[in-house]
Amino acid sequence: MSNSNLFLSIGKPIKNEYGRVIGKVASFALTPNGKFDAVYVEFGDGQFTKQPMESLQFNGAEVTFISKIKNQASILCDHIPLIWRKDEALKDLVEKKKITSEVYQDLHSSFSSVLTQLKRDAQVIIDESAVEIDRCKEEITSLSYAIANLEIEHEIGKVDDESYKMAFALLQETLRRATSEKTDFDLTKSRLSSVLLGDQSQNQLKPNKVYAEQVSNASKLPEPPVIVYVKEIGKAGL
Repeated sequence: MSNSNLFLSIGKPIKNEYGRVIGKVASFALTPNGKFDAVYVEFGDGQFTKQPMESLQFNGAEVTFISKIKNQASILCDHIPLIWRKDEALKDLVEKKKITSEVYQDLHSSFSSVLTQLKRDAQVIIDESAVEIDRCKEEITSLSYAIANLEIEHEIGKVDDESYKMAFALLQETLRRATSEKTDFDLTKSRLSSVLLGDQSQNQLKPNKVYAEQVSNASKLPEPPVIVYVKEIGKAGL
């Protein structure tokens, strides 16, 4: 959307990436030269905040709020391996005597400092993702009970068919969004954890040919059988 048309989004609803309305556009902050700098957002709970332009995506009349956690996780997943690879390349260079030990120590210290901060940032995102996952779990559980109670009331005739269909569709759509949101946070947390774990493993041991062959052979082994324990629940347990 062109800058001149951004003002048309004032008062328009803002949805998150899962289609849930979370607030509306209140106004914009502009720099002296007329560049859009930030968006004033009124969230559904009445909270009024100033958000950077990068936090929202404008597509015609549709305004989408981009997850801060997912954005930061994506950046960290790119930067952490990159800094580690640069530090490893630096070690190779000093071993090959292509750079002096003084230059190595200076750059290595710089890379280590950046990497340490990135790891701290990654752990913060992992913790925030865990909080969001728990929130989604609670919402999914509540929605599941809401659907069960709706089914019961419809079954005994307390809720007519038309109301049942409307409520059921609403609950199912909300459940779909909550499940999709939880899946995204699960993937974000898992991806960041893998990046941190991979970095630690790389620092402890460089892969060699024997190790690679062991991994390759292990991947060819058959998967262990899945054992399912079934507990019979009698009528008294309902």
